[in-house]
Amino acid sequence: MSDQKSLQEEIVEVCLRRGIIFPTAEIYGGVAGFYEFGPVGQTLRLQLINLWRQHFIQSEENIVEIFGSTILPEKVFEASGHIEGFSDPLTQCDKCKSMYRADHLLENHDTETINFDVLTLQMLDTRINELKIRCPSCGGNLLPTKKFNLMFETTIGPSSDKKGYLRPETAQNIFINFKRIANFLRDKLPFGVAQIGKAYRNEISPRNFLVRMREFEQMEIEMFVNPDEINEHPSWDEISDLEINILTRENQLKKQKFKRMTVQKALDDNIIPNQYFGYYLALESEFIEMLGVETSQFWFRHLLEDETAHYSKANFDLEVQFPFGVVECVGNAYRTDYDLKKHQEYSKANLFVVTPEGKKIVPHVIEPSFGVTRLIYIILLNAYQNKSRDWTWFKFPNVLAPYEVLVAPLMKKDGLKEEAYNFFWELKDEGIDVIYDESGKIGKRYARADEVGVLYCITIDYQSLEDETVTIRDRDTTIQYRIPTDATAQVVKELVLGLISFEDLQQEFEEINAGDTKGVEKRKVETNKTQQNTKKGRSKKKQNKKSS
Repeated sequence: MSDQKSLQEEIVEVCLRRGIIFPTAEIYGGVAGFYEFGPVGQTLRLQLINLWRQHFIQSEENIVEIFGSTILPEKVFEASGHIEGFSDPLTQCDKCKSMYRADHLLENHDTETINFDVLTLQMLDTRINELKIRCPSCGGNLLPTKKFNLMFETTIGPSSDKKGYLRPETAQNIFINFKRIANFLRDKLPFGVAQIGKAYRNEISPRNFLVRMREFEQMEIEMFVNPDEINEHPSWDEISDLEINILTRENQLKKQKFKRMTVQKALDDNIIPNQYFGYYLALESEFIEMLGVETSQFWFRHLLEDETAHYSKANFDLEVQFPFGVVECVGNAYRTDYDLKKHQEYSKANLFVVTPEGKKIVPHVIEPSFGVTRLIYIILLNAYQNKSRDWTWFKFPNVLAPYEVLVAPLMKKDGLKEEAYNFFWELKDEGIDVIYDESGKIGKRYARADEVGVLYCITIDYQSLEDETVTIRDRDTTIQYRIPTDATAQVVKELVLGLISFEDLQQEFEEINAGDTKGVEKRKVETNKTQQNTKKGRSKKKQNKKSS
């Protein structure tokens, strides 16, 4: 456990030092459960969100996005059940007054209980007394456990009697706007509504860095389907033979590992409820692998019957093996028509659609919900490298790397600095995600770039001034090749997309890397000369502006 903890501490230290993630209000001592993304972390976050949108929204023809309010009136949460049932078990030390989640205290002492979430308050107190658990801070006695509602309460307007809450999930915005969205889409089922945004839960004991937070970000889809067509997904044949890892209820009760099976078999064996549900499990499995997670590291756990939410007919959590334990990163729920009917009951609005046959139906809902911060932590953990070099570094997948290229002059004199800075702007004009660094020895600059996961380092040296070539260095292997300056942008794009491998450069530019640059036919780059001149003109202006 000490090694696992030290790994987390290492990653936190790198995140603080390299502009990835910071504690909120750090200069005032910070506040538990709140973190902020720095320059590198924000770029990584946007890369993740863009990949999610491409994979789950832009690849589909019937999913739209909304962006809803984070404060909603109390009535919304009365209808959704959050006022009554959205709570965690809280216990307090009678001596030092420290507060703890009772189930979390038990997790550290109880090796017999499988699922702490289903224990009643009385059962939690009984088990705490049996195990003689005392306050971790001072050793005092723990008071009886009580329910603590996790929602942040506020008032709307000057009147203190109009309550509101910071939303604990993004889903309710979609349900309360269902009628407007359905009208916009002409009631044509099936359709999905996606939302990316913040949610808030007043956690009793935030912990494990980005895992349990009080302010976090979700990427959710609510897929609305005619219940009579729930097993008629139009793309089912494309994914039905895909194998996924499922930890069935039977596996859990027997304390066995997950089973690997096709999505079709999971449906045939009544493990998953319907085709639409299975479709999202398949897409999620592909997505998690894109983040660099090995297939053996994650699975879909079928929540036990007493764990399943009251509004759901089936819940499957995508769980990932962290160094310090297993953490849920995606929640999948078959919410049926529960939410729409509840809001229909409380609001008196008609939340149904009319089918082409004239039938009024309340659609069923399939919900995949992703935690952005937890996924980023997964990415950091899986990409972190601390053994192969004298410095730590992140081996991010190409699609997630915060920056594609670092441009660096070998020295800051003899015109190298000016040439490198102009080249930096030329690559930016070509749409490359590029940063510039001229500070310190070139080896230290390479190490700094590796530590934030930059894919390639391009160095402008004295030879660059003579033969219009540059050195390109690969992050993963540290191998370097020389390539023509005018081919660099195209080469980088092809490398990032995986159209060529880094090793291909050695053969393609064999003469250059052998030291013979005379008569070498450079790679043809389809770039209009006028555009090139325009870009160089812009670059010169930017250089002049910087100098002034």
